[in-house]
Amino acid sequence: MKKIGIEINGVLRDTISKFTELYEKHLVDSHFNESTDKTYEIEFSGDTDEVIELNENVEVNNFEYKVLSPVTSLDLRSHFSFPSKDDLYSFMYEEYTMELFGHAPSTEMLSFNLLNDIYYNLRDTYDLTIVSDEIGRSKPSSLFFLSKFGCLIEKVLFYSEITKNKMFNEIDILLTSNPDLLLNKYENKILIKYETQYNKHIPSEFTIKSLSEFEEELKKINYNV
Repeated sequence: MKKIGIEINGVLRDTISKFTELYEKHLVDSHFNESTDKTYEIEFSGDTDEVIELNENVEVNNFEYKVLSPVTSLDLRSHFSFPSKDDLYSFMYEEYTMELFGHAPSTEMLSFNLLNDIYYNLRDTYDLTIVSDEIGRSKPSSLFFLSKFGCLIEKVLFYSEITKNKMFNEIDILLTSNPDLLLNKYENKILIKYETQYNKHIPSEFTIKSLSEFEEELKKINYNV
């Protein structure tokens, strides 16, 4: 029985749109409000001086958070300004983990209806697994996401950059939107691209734009794996 892996990010979960929403709300808008919330004192001469109150718990930060460009890659710091990689990591995996990975929308209105149809139609001929590149608290957040939308697939496999090869040991066919995976050749593995704004430029032998196309695309595959 051939083994199929279906990725969460980009295929089932619209992580990028939720990231953009959270970034604009908590960093761009918050920074703007802080910069305009200033106190002035008026001298008898009529001059105004800005009063900045400092204490040991407040740090003056002049870094400008802004959206740099539309998301055309998963190198998020090329599209959203952050002071450092650590700040990006903290934003995603410490401060707003559940909001980002648990409460993101599905990629399509009927993503999980289509996914569960795939499960019912293929479960007797394929071994189906949900796979996802996750770190720390994004794992339980992703399980919440799957539960919230009623995912029926029993097996869930989390992997990281370090354990990526072990993930590929568990599957023969991967449905993914991840550019890094699509750009690499994995021996005896077939990758099906779920097209997104950040992987359109990557050629792929097998491509779908909706989960509704998955079963038909699967029929095109030559199973010499």
